[in-house]
Amino acid sequence: MLLGIDVGGTHTDAVVVDGPRIVAWTKTPTDHDNLLKTIRTAMESVLADVDSSQVRRVNLSTTLSTNAIVEGKIEDVGVLLAAGPGLDPEYYRTGAHYYPLPGSVDHRGTQITPLDEAALDEAVAACAKAGVRAYAVVGKFSTRNPEHERRMAQALTQSGQADCVTMGHTLSGILNFPRRIATAYFNSAVWRVYNDFAWAVEESARDFGLNAEINILKADGGTMPLGVSREKPVESILSGPAASVMGIVSLCDVREDAVILDIGGTTTDIAVFADGAPIIETEGMTVGSYPTLVQALRVTSIGIGGDSALHVSSDAVTVGPDRQGPALAVRPRDNGTPTLTDALNMLGICAYGDVAASREGIERLARQRDMQPERLARKAMAYAVERIAHAVNDMVDAINEKPVYTIYELLKGKSIHPGRAYAMGGPAEALRELLGAALGYEVRLPRHYPVANAIGAALTRTTLDVELFADTQKGRMYIPCLDVNREVPRTYNLDQAKADARSALLEHLRAQGVGVADDEPEITEAESFNMVDGSVTTGRNIRVKCQLRPGVDGPRPD
Repeated sequence: MLLGIDVGGTHTDAVVVDGPRIVAWTKTPTDHDNLLKTIRTAMESVLADVDSSQVRRVNLSTTLSTNAIVEGKIEDVGVLLAAGPGLDPEYYRTGAHYYPLPGSVDHRGTQITPLDEAALDEAVAACAKAGVRAYAVVGKFSTRNPEHERRMAQALTQSGQADCVTMGHTLSGILNFPRRIATAYFNSAVWRVYNDFAWAVEESARDFGLNAEINILKADGGTMPLGVSREKPVESILSGPAASVMGIVSLCDVREDAVILDIGGTTTDIAVFADGAPIIETEGMTVGSYPTLVQALRVTSIGIGGDSALHVSSDAVTVGPDRQGPALAVRPRDNGTPTLTDALNMLGICAYGDVAASREGIERLARQRDMQPERLARKAMAYAVERIAHAVNDMVDAINEKPVYTIYELLKGKSIHPGRAYAMGGPAEALRELLGAALGYEVRLPRHYPVANAIGAALTRTTLDVELFADTQKGRMYIPCLDVNREVPRTYNLDQAKADARSALLEHLRAQGVGVADDEPEITEAESFNMVDGSVTTGRNIRVKCQLRPGVDGPRPD
């Protein structure tokens, strides 16, 4: 059996899946001040009539890292850089403790200027004086030669001042210095809060008698073992929307261009499928205003949900983007602001919770604004539908301006023309027909749509990609994210590189307890270029990308 838990902005959903059967499911209000308590409550409920010893895997999607960043609850990070010549590193300043250090490595990994040890010591001392305990160390071409990053990390470790040091080259092999700075920064910024959470999840699993592997959903639509996530918590950002997408993959046989709508309590998350496959961000997701190297499904979120507050100005009614609390339907003695759910209750489109409390709240707001209650509710509903449809169309237009990449491949010359939408979440059924009219195509609700996210979380498999680089003239081979750096002979070739990439990926996954067959890792990119000096070939520059493909395990639930 598989246990999936999706921690959403309003509710935390949990399901136990056994083959095609949904054995148990539950929805629990999310307590943002105590996510661990929320998860324990969900576990207790969903496992009440389940033999926990039969659960072999627990997959969670969590908003923890995302919320920490959005709410400004991240800790100070010391950022130490070896930028070398070129663009001024001040353009990429991140955080209050930012120290560019003299020292450089070129694009082939050759050290041009040694790291300035005196400047390094000064930076470490300054961060220590400021009480900084988390660090990010990044070199411009560290994916080709990480020695400067390692030296900075060594100095921090020896100082006794560092609890966490993220080395940029371990996060991605892509040569994009600004994105690598941001990625390393956020990884360290959420490291402590995430690791406290991970420890508590392990304790909870033991308390409930779960002797199962525990994984966290990543933004790219796969999972990673909890142990790996402790070192790379930045990968868990936006794992919630990933659960939405994988829920549709789990429940629906999507083969066409389609739109995915997860209409939750706080936001509506929108994703797009091309020829039945989820579209991804080609370079990496953006956190706030900072582009990163974190691989992610392409998702747009807008502040429209069942708990979004209603606002009336003159004759206009808007919804969200703020959430001032749950719907009045679940807090009937509260004289607070009505929500979209209350408006839908008022119109008889749904009957969630205490419908009378919803009506009273809408009527009270209508009297304050000298408006008919039904008219106010209809305007709120129309606004929500219009905002969602507008966001969908904008997203499709933006995708069509660039090449289309899915989780599987590049679709050359592809243009997206959605013919169907799949909706999930609490308000999905109430808004389905109106959304279909606004979008101009059918909106379907998948089976088990209220807990589709948790089903997607439960069934999502572990995925990972690695990039191998080799320079036979220098006699070196690198796999940056696995911190592999070794000698190779001048005769090293593309076939050997492919075999080494597969072998390294398999070894890493199995060391983390992930069951994977020898033939599962796929080579997705492979290229070899001769390096010529004059008329003589001096070596080869080789690049190979290997991945364990994203997907779901087992049959679709009935």
